[in-house]
Amino acid sequence: MANERWGTDLRLLRNLRQQNDRHSGEDLFVKERLQTGLVDLETVTAVANLQQALLLRFLTLQGELEPLGHPTYGSRLYLLIGEPNTPTNRNRARLYVLEALAQEPRVAEVLSVNVETNRADRGRLDITVHLRPIFSDSVLNLVFPFFIEAGSAG
Repeated sequence: MANERWGTDLRLLRNLRQQNDRHSGEDLFVKERLQTGLVDLETVTAVANLQQALLLRFLTLQGELEPLGHPTYGSRLYLLIGEPNTPTNRNRARLYVLEALAQEPRVAEVLSVNVETNRADRGRLDITVHLRPIFSDSVLNLVFPFFIEAGSAG
């Protein structure tokens, strides 16, 4: 029942565990129906739908959807692109993620948001979110790589 309440949407992101870009080379994903061989648009439901919705919210510049009537949708993470990887900027990233999560109606409780420098790439922040979705007692864990410093891969 809880999974139905989270809804169904078209799949827009390939990697729902560690997506760092809205544009992964394809606009929509398709899948072939085994029974008929017909091709259909791929969808995401339940937890995967919530993961995709959160990643899209993080990846969307706040204000980008204002012309469509959603002026506060998105996050302010983009403000950190090109900034140095400092404790202050990691704290700002955490604040921006918390702000975005507060706007998502399917999030009942944010348990933690951790922002750490990636060991292999100092220009990359690994943002780990633990939250409790509505209609669920299970914890959702989400890792979101974010490239902060200029010249980083991604």
